[in-house]
Amino acid sequence: MLSAVNNTEPVAPDMTPIAQWLGATDPENFLFAFVIMYIIINALSILVFNLGFARKLPVLKNVVIYAVMFFGNIFITFLALSLPIIESLFIAALVLGIYKFQLKRHKNDEQKSEEEHY
Repeated sequence: MLSAVNNTEPVAPDMTPIAQWLGATDPENFLFAFVIMYIIINALSILVFNLGFARKLPVLKNVVIYAVMFFGNIFITFLALSLPIIESLFIAALVLGIYKFQLKRHKNDEQKSEEEHY
């Protein structure tokens, strides 16, 4: 059977550790935490985009992409309050950074071996 609900204090929604650390659970501090999380998400999104996108684009296309990214990241920041979006972007940036580093090192090794071969 269903038991009666006790009149207790309202429970704060589950938030990610970063949102809690920034103080998003406090209504007075929510706007500050939201803005900081938005800035972090934008920085990590730009980093992941630049690490993961192989081709160089014209300036106007980059401006359009960044504008859409900044607009879309507003909604992603709301999701980041309860989902590990920032943590996922950080892991993606780390993996792509390691991949780019290994790729660059591999290309340099190939060039050196070709130069030694001739």
